[in-house]
Amino acid sequence: MGYPLELLQAILQTALSPVTAAFVIAAIGLNIHFGYTGLMNMGQAGFMLIGGYGFVISVMNGLGFFPAILISVIASMLFALLLGIPTLKLRGDYLAIVTIGAAEIVRMVARLANLSAITGGPSGIQSPKFRIEFNALSPLPEGRTDLFGLGILDYNNTGVDDWWSRIVAWGLVALFLLVTWLLIRSPWGRVLKGIREDEDAVRSLGKSTFSYKMQALMIGGVMGGIGGIIMAMPAAINPDGMGRATTFNLWMIMLLGGAATIFGPLLGSILFFVVRLVISSLATEYVPSTILSAQQTEIVSWILIGLMLMLLVIFRPQGILGNKKELSFNV
Repeated sequence: MGYPLELLQAILQTALSPVTAAFVIAAIGLNIHFGYTGLMNMGQAGFMLIGGYGFVISVMNGLGFFPAILISVIASMLFALLLGIPTLKLRGDYLAIVTIGAAEIVRMVARLANLSAITGGPSGIQSPKFRIEFNALSPLPEGRTDLFGLGILDYNNTGVDDWWSRIVAWGLVALFLLVTWLLIRSPWGRVLKGIREDEDAVRSLGKSTFSYKMQALMIGGVMGGIGGIIMAMPAAINPDGMGRATTFNLWMIMLLGGAATIFGPLLGSILFFVVRLVISSLATEYVPSTILSAQQTEIVSWILIGLMLMLLVIFRPQGILGNKKELSFNV
């Protein structure tokens, strides 16, 4: 019974991890872009980098916790504005190419050795200073020796992966899910869906589709930036940690849960991280190291997740929670 209990603890820890919550928030923003507006944004990781670096650089230069968050939000909005003005008239594959290129430009700029005094260069920035004021806001008992139990879970209240971080991160997830639900049910949200289905028809009704798409890009981009802050919160940010793979993972999460659904990003993110963990854990436990090393096990988990996504797209293109009548890859 020892191994099943350990696996269950690892699953719950992964499902409740602030990193999982960060991907949920970024995927909610991507869902607003693609699921509800039809924007093929392949550069959501760029928004995460902008938001994360905006927060980290602000804190490192003496700004307080909340002013740093404000700077991060403003930076994400400006990036959406600069990206959207020349590109939102593009459609489909062209927009995807431009956005992934923009995200790569952000990543490569952050990697520049000439900017290492600001961005840390390829190594990024590591400092416990990010969390000092954040930890000070915690109402939970302080110190690594103070434990907070919840059933079989037992974790530190302060540190990299602590309950205070989980409470804040998942509280933000709940907030953004509620905001998305309210926005999509509003007349503004109905216009977004109209743009996704037939932009010319919406334009013929006198609506400025460019304005609505810009608003959607900025709102989803801010969510991506908040996700980047949560990713950086454990006291480190690295430009390669939010690269192309992060964007592809976000797309996988959104499509797995179901695009154009409120809870699709939440379900998709939890399943994505938990399935990877279960596959790796089972392979490590039951497959001899002479057959599969730890590195090979990680590769196998990615292969199996990719196969599952292919099967999902083939047999249920709308995702687990999606409505085929509203949105599918076959449309």
